[in-house]
Amino acid sequence: MKESESILKPESQHFIEQAIEKDLSEGKNDGRVHTRFPPEPNGYLHIGHAKAICLDFGMAEQYGGKCNLRFDDTNPTKEDVEYVDSIKEDIQWLGFTWEDREFYASDYFGKLWDFAVSLIRRGLAYVDDQGADTISGQKGTTTQPGIASPFRDRSTEENLDLFYRMNEGEFEEGSRVLRAKIDMASPNMHMRDPIIYRILKTPHHRTGSKWKVYPMYDFAHGQCDYFEGITHSLCTLEFEVHRPLYDWFIDQLKADDYRPRQIEFNRLNLTYTVMSKRKLLELVKDKVVRGWDDPRMPTLCGLRRRGYTPESVRRFVDLIGYTKVEAINDVSLLEYAIREDLNKRAPRVFGVLKPLKVIIINYSGNITEEMDIENNPEDESHGRRLVPFSRELFIEQDDFMENPPHKFFRLAPGQEVRLKGAYIIKCTGVVKNDAGEVTEVHCTYDPESRSGGPQAGRKVKGTLHWVSAAHALDAEVRLYDRLFSDEDPSGHRDVDPREFLNPDSLTILTGCKVEPSLAEAKPLDKFQFQRVGYFCVDYDSRPGKLVFNRTVGLKDTWARMNR
Repeated sequence: MKESESILKPESQHFIEQAIEKDLSEGKNDGRVHTRFPPEPNGYLHIGHAKAICLDFGMAEQYGGKCNLRFDDTNPTKEDVEYVDSIKEDIQWLGFTWEDREFYASDYFGKLWDFAVSLIRRGLAYVDDQGADTISGQKGTTTQPGIASPFRDRSTEENLDLFYRMNEGEFEEGSRVLRAKIDMASPNMHMRDPIIYRILKTPHHRTGSKWKVYPMYDFAHGQCDYFEGITHSLCTLEFEVHRPLYDWFIDQLKADDYRPRQIEFNRLNLTYTVMSKRKLLELVKDKVVRGWDDPRMPTLCGLRRRGYTPESVRRFVDLIGYTKVEAINDVSLLEYAIREDLNKRAPRVFGVLKPLKVIIINYSGNITEEMDIENNPEDESHGRRLVPFSRELFIEQDDFMENPPHKFFRLAPGQEVRLKGAYIIKCTGVVKNDAGEVTEVHCTYDPESRSGGPQAGRKVKGTLHWVSAAHALDAEVRLYDRLFSDEDPSGHRDVDPREFLNPDSLTILTGCKVEPSLAEAKPLDKFQFQRVGYFCVDYDSRPGKLVFNRTVGLKDTWARMNR
């Protein structure tokens, strides 16, 4: 992928903006724009949810409207307050606010119950004693009509009696459901007498044991939009076939011409990534990863821990845009967005991941100099810092070769390199251990090659980063890579995505060396280790025990490696 701003520019206006502006121009909803973000509190939000968040809150913000946060808490068997709290934290991290408009589907359980009772009284809903598998088998196919339930023509009185007794806990879970009576021959399978209530005896995190029956998502979703006066209900494409059902419910409920307008857009899918919350939960429960916030996870808390910024996530969403066509987006574009953002904001520091000692034999061992080095060449306002320099240094092992190939412009016997911000050094010899491995590199330095010296402008082909051995801080560095090695791990029928787990998705390096300016670095502080990549301080970091996560490399090496 070519990382060029000119080819990564989103369209000036997408189709949802056009639809909203058309509604405004026609005076619909009294010129209101009111959206909502309706997450289910049964897991942590991932990058796909970020696309919906940016759209729901972004459209309200753009058109001077409002956006509600409404939790779809209709299934107490899978929901937890932990998820509610994490969702709110993620939305705020992305830079959005719902002000005082925090709602829950459970806020409307009474209204939804009354609506269901009204449907029963009007002969538009009935209690079915059949099990879910039997009901599913009677649905028919896209070319054959469904089979009517033998309980479809129960009397209104019997249906009301059974429905009330269902909520009193008289019947077992799965023994009865309430179904809407619509059309078993409809070409839309969702209109074939859908289940709208089921028995669940699990206490709810907000309503306790008050309810024993709970509305299905398809029954609660559209009505909650209606109760809240939502003007534009923005959903992903899989809900397009549900829209006629939502409209049917609203037709039975509405008292005037108002109805929420549902508009569908494509989901966010990423290469080398699993987006199913169920599959992500399995990875957590089976300890394939270290938790929901593992930096290899596509969750927003995982991206945050890895060092992604909210600006980079919003930039990525802008780049991929909103269409009606399902597609899989290259994860390299997400990596481009964070690389572009951190290039502007992250201070540059020296970090050596695999240290090799360098001794400058003609440099006095009794002195320490301070090298004046810029913090970020992209932004002079970041200032400069002083980095200690001494006789003994650490460089990267890969920056030295005893027998280098042609055009190896780093350190080698008889070869010169510049130490960034400091002197030019020349290799004069090496020290090896019993196994024949190089453990020390001996060099001389040109004292006149420092910035401001007579030879400061002397050119050499290689420039290396370094850390003074006497002043270096020990650090652990966690090199995170893509969790899956297959481009579409969920796209193989009957194959568990875990078959494609990348065995090299995490490499932990200990004994790394970083410059002393990082002693006070706090969790989530972000840096560019010069010549290495972008890194973030992990939550596990403590004074005296620095831990860094690699956010992304300086270049898209994966794309080149997999061509």
